[in-house]
Amino acid sequence: MSELENTVNEEIQNVEEVQNVEQPQAEVKKETKREKPVPSDDFDWSSDAKKHDSYQAEDRARMEAMYEKTMSQIGDHEVIEGTVVAKTTREVVVNIGFKSDGVIPISEFRHNPDLKVGDKIEVYVENQEGVNGQLVLSHKKARLLKSWDRVNEAYDNQEIVRGFVKSRTKGGLIVDVFGIEAFLPGSQIDVKPIRDYDVFVNSTMEFKVVKINHEYKNVVVSHKALIEDEIEQQKAEIISKLEKGQVLEGVVKNITNYGVFIDLGGVDGLIHITDLSWGRINDPKEIVQLDQQIKVVILDFDDSKKRIALGLKQLTPHPWDALDPNLKVGDVVKGKVVVLADYGAFIEIAPGVEGLIHVSEMSWSQHLRTAQDFLKIGDEVEAKILTLDREERKMSLGMKQLVPDPWENISERYPKGSKHTATVRNFTNFGIFVELEEGVDGMIHISDLSWSKKIKHPAEFTKIGDKIDVVVLDVDQDIRRLSLGHKQLEENPWDVFESIFTVGSIQQGTIISAGDKGVVVSLPYGVEGFCPNRHLKKEDGTTAKVDETLDFKVIEFSKENKKIILSHSRIWEDKQNAAAEAESAEKEKAAKNTKRAVKQINDNVERTTLGDLDVLATLKENLEKEEKGGK
Repeated sequence: MSELENTVNEEIQNVEEVQNVEQPQAEVKKETKREKPVPSDDFDWSSDAKKHDSYQAEDRARMEAMYEKTMSQIGDHEVIEGTVVAKTTREVVVNIGFKSDGVIPISEFRHNPDLKVGDKIEVYVENQEGVNGQLVLSHKKARLLKSWDRVNEAYDNQEIVRGFVKSRTKGGLIVDVFGIEAFLPGSQIDVKPIRDYDVFVNSTMEFKVVKINHEYKNVVVSHKALIEDEIEQQKAEIISKLEKGQVLEGVVKNITNYGVFIDLGGVDGLIHITDLSWGRINDPKEIVQLDQQIKVVILDFDDSKKRIALGLKQLTPHPWDALDPNLKVGDVVKGKVVVLADYGAFIEIAPGVEGLIHVSEMSWSQHLRTAQDFLKIGDEVEAKILTLDREERKMSLGMKQLVPDPWENISERYPKGSKHTATVRNFTNFGIFVELEEGVDGMIHISDLSWSKKIKHPAEFTKIGDKIDVVVLDVDQDIRRLSLGHKQLEENPWDVFESIFTVGSIQQGTIISAGDKGVVVSLPYGVEGFCPNRHLKKEDGTTAKVDETLDFKVIEFSKENKKIILSHSRIWEDKQNAAAEAESAEKEKAAKNTKRAVKQINDNVERTTLGDLDVLATLKENLEKEEKGGK
C-alpha cells in the first residue's frame, strides 16, 4: 500500500471516530430543544465559555492563526508554489496547503530529472475538485505562464539556463527551456562542427538565450556561446604568450582548398597551402587529415592577434640546403612537370627544388609556341642545367640542349635550289612560316607563292597544318633564316605569256572579282589580268559585272611586274573608229577624183572650137555643182 493511500485511510478513520463520539451529545440537544427554555435578557453567554475554556487569549489567537495557515485560500487558474511530497515512476504528488494534494504526471518533469521530495515547484491550479474529487494541478502550464518572463529575464541578464533536448529537427535541435520549445541551431551546439545531432537528444544541457521573436513566439538558444566564453578566457591567456617562431601543438580543425585551420587550444590559426610543404601540392589533404595532431610554428600574427599565420614546412630543413653540392651547370637532371604556363614549365627535380624550362629552351624551333605544345602536367622529363643560383634558390633548365642543333650543318642539308616538303605553321600578311623539321623553320614570301595569281593573304593559298612543297632560295646560318619559294618549283610562265598576251591581242576572260578601281579577270593558262572601271563599258551602254565572260583587248603587258592591263570597251570603240576612218577615206578619194576630172576638162576647153563652147560650158557648170555637193 502506498504512502498516499495510508494517508487517505487515516483521514477517513479519524472522521468516523469523531462522528461516534459526538452522536450522544446530539441526542441530548434534541431533548433540550423540546423543553423550549426562555432566554434571559441578562444572561452572560461568555461566562460558560470562560468556565470551560483552558486557553488564554494569546494562545487562542496563535492557534487560530496556525489553523488558518493549514487551510490555504486558493482559486482556479492560479499559479502558486507547492512542495513535492512524493514521487513515483509515473507521477509526482504536490502539497499546496489545500485540503488534498495534487497529482502531476512525471512526464511534465522531463526537463528536471533530478527532482526529489521536498523540492519547491510552481503549479497551475486547473480545478480544485476534479472528476475523482481530487485537486487537479499542472506543472507544465505553470511553467508556460511564467516561462516568457523567465526567458526575457534570462536574455536581458545574459543568464545561463538549463534545457532538455527533446528532438532533432532540420538544421538543429528542439530544446525545452522553462516549458517553451526553443531552437538550437546546429552551428550553435559546439565550436567544432557536429556531424551527428542525435547524440544530444534526451539530454540536459546549459544554454544562453541569444534571440527572441515575440511576434512568432520563437526562442533561439546557444550552447556554443558558453563554450566561447570559456575559450575567450583561454584565448586571452594563450595569445598573451604568442611569439614569432614559437612551436606549438595543435589539432587539425578544418581543411579548405586554400589551407588548414589549426586549433591551438582555444585559438585558431591558419596554415596556408604554400606553407604545408616545400613541394607543390594541389590539396591540403595530401599532407594532413582532419583531427590530426601536429606541431606548427608561428610565422606571423596581426596587432590584435586575431589572425595567426602558421607553418608546417618550416619545421623541416629547406630542400635547397640539402641539394647535392656537386650539382653544377651542364649536368643533366630528371624531374616531373608540376606547373605549366605559356612561357614555360616548372620541373620538380626534388621535393621543394624546382627549375624553369623556358619555352624557348624546349625546341630549336624559332616560331612562336607555348609550353603546352611540348609538355603536360605530370610528365617525366630530362633537362640540362643552364643556370644555378643557390643563394637565390633559382635554376633554369633546357631540353633542346640534349639534342644536336639542326642549324650547325644547315647548308649541307638544305643547299640552295634543293626541294623539300614543309608543314605550314603560321601566317603573316607578308608570307608563310613553315617547318622543315623540328628546329628548322623557313619563310615563303607572299610574292613567291604563285607566278600567275595575285594573292592578298596567304590564307587564300593554303591553311595551317597543310604540307607544301618548297625550294630553298637562300640560307643565312648566322641569323638562322631560310628563304623559301613555292612558285619556283615551276618554270616562269611569263616567258610564254609574253608571246601569247601581246599588246592589242583579243583574249576571252571571266570577271572574278571587283574593286574600287577595277576588276580582276581570269584569262587562259591560269593567269589573271586587271581591267580598269572605265574600260568595262559595253557597246549597249551597260557596264560589265562579276561572273560575265567577255572579250578583252590587251592594252598593256609587263613581264617584270607580272601585270596585264585589259579593256573591253576598247574592242568596240576601235571598230567604230575604224568604220569612221574608212568612210572618211572614201569621201576623200571621191573628192580627189572629181578635182582631177575638172582639171582635165579645163585643159580640154582651151583646145575646143567655138561651136563647142556652149556644150562645154554646160558640162563645166554641172561638174562644179557636183563638186560643191560632194563637199
